[in-house]
Amino acid sequence: MINLLIDAGNTSVKMAISRGDEITDEKRCDADLLIGEIDSYFHKYQNICVVAVSDVRGLPETVYTHLDKICKKVIRVKGDISLPINNRYGTPKTLGPDRICAAAGAHALFPGKDCVIVDFGTAITFDFLTKEGDFLGGNISLGLNTRFRALNHFTGKLPLLQRVEDVEQIGNCTTGAMESGVILGTIFEIEGYIRTYPGYNFIFTGGDAIFFAKKLKSPIFVVCNLVLMGLSHIAKANAI
Repeated sequence: MINLLIDAGNTSVKMAISRGDEITDEKRCDADLLIGEIDSYFHKYQNICVVAVSDVRGLPETVYTHLDKICKKVIRVKGDISLPINNRYGTPKTLGPDRICAAAGAHALFPGKDCVIVDFGTAITFDFLTKEGDFLGGNISLGLNTRFRALNHFTGKLPLLQRVEDVEQIGNCTTGAMESGVILGTIFEIEGYIRTYPGYNFIFTGGDAIFFAKKLKSPIFVVCNLVLMGLSHIAKANAI
């Protein structure tokens, strides 16, 4: 069975093909060019069974209208659809599809393990999945670039900065203080979770996952395409 996976995040759209547990032909594309990219996949793979979409950015309805025309089964991931995990979130319909997919991917990768999924994007999410496959919920914090933008936006004189590879423990200039405050503050936040939940598998995903994994001494699993992996398993669960 061949399925098309679409992960429409806040900053980019990722697409891939799944065959069983294998994910191939990954690419990023501009949201404005998505319909054309979808058509190119259907031209290349003429036996696509399911299209599974995780959409946190709010794709135009024209995209879904087009998908409905060319594919018999289109799955828009939401908290109230059939899932390979148990959704114990208090308000399942408000749970972001990216968080659902990441949890489904983690459960497939680490069955029988308690997991904390840390997704580094515009926001940083910390989501908790039990070894039984129960998604309990989690916490949402500001992402790295969002923290830098907030310092610039909500102050009169602080500059707009971006991530740097190395920072001092104590910044000795305004730029250094901001870099250290944002990056070390995020590291201390993550380390706090690791200390609080010993024995849990910590799985990093998202744009800054590798950056932070390199700066931590604790054992971390980095899975950059975790949302796509979860989409693949959700597509299979809803294929019948």
